Amino acid sequence: MSGQPPLPEGFSVGHWTDDAGATGCTVALAPAGTRGGIDVRGGGPATRETEAIGALSGTAEATGVVLAGGSAHGLAAADGAVRWLEEQGRGYATPAGIVPIVPAAGVYDLAEGDPAARPGPDAGYAACDAADGGVPPCGRVGAGRGAAVGKIMGRDRGVDSGVGYAAGAVAGGQSVSVLAVVNAFGDVIAEDGSVLAGPRGDDGAMLRTAELVVGMEAPPEWTAMRERNTTLACVMTDAALDKAACSRVARMASAGVARAVDPVFSDVDGDVVFCLASGEGTLDRFATVAVGTLAATLTAAAIRDAVRRSA
Repeated sequence: MSGQPPLPEGFSVGHWTDDAGATGCTVALAPAGTRGGIDVRGGGPATRETEAIGALSGTAEATGVVLAGGSAHGLAAADGAVRWLEEQGRGYATPAGIVPIVPAAGVYDLAEGDPAARPGPDAGYAACDAADGGVPPCGRVGAGRGAAVGKIMGRDRGVDSGVGYAAGAVAGGQSVSVLAVVNAFGDVIAEDGSVLAGPRGDDGAMLRTAELVVGMEAPPEWTAMRERNTTLACVMTDAALDKAACSRVARMASAGVARAVDPVFSDVDGDVVFCLASGEGTLDRFATVAVGTLAATLTAAAIRDAVRRSA
């Protein structure tokens, strides 16, 4: 999506991409003191250290987020991000030293390229080295390198996807950016409700997964029902959200996933939304709702951007 505003000040995004293996990882690094929240909706998530930013944990800070290909194997990329951040002196201060708090989530891309190619610690470290502010690179990069959507008829009948981005600001001046990695079982739905990216029929015409699913007694022999699928999103904002508000905004942003993906949050999806907030002070209830409302709109836009940029 061209012409988008840059990331909020202090945030940066970096990718590591393995084109030969059709996988990769993406990092979102946050300014010091950033709070984090999460909303997990999918029935098959691959995650690491997400409880650290959950509503009941005692840790308020989040140093960054890793989004990775390679399914659960790729979560090892977070080790490299933690190492890089420690070397930079960034993380949660403890009496014995800095501990970076880096939650991670993975997408299942093993069926796209080389199933033995998975991002590991060195990949996470390299993605941090590549991280920059501004408008992040999108398309078939990083964690989105092996992504596809609309896979009910098999991955070869689906549509390539990847990483997407959208950004904006609310009237109070708070900036909101959303980075999405889109590897959904279902279709990506356009703004007018039509199928933007879905399975192709024998004649090449685009079909609607929701209609196919309810009309089938059983899926075809090899489909996305036998693998895992995921839409990941990371909301980054300079709004002054506390820890609890970050999770509420992440939950609101999940509505954007539902607007742009159908079917969504299924047993074969691992959908996760993170929220990172760096602003100081406090927001009143209306301002928090405004940030969450915009986050949902931008999440839907970033998901659509992912398939448009990967065509």
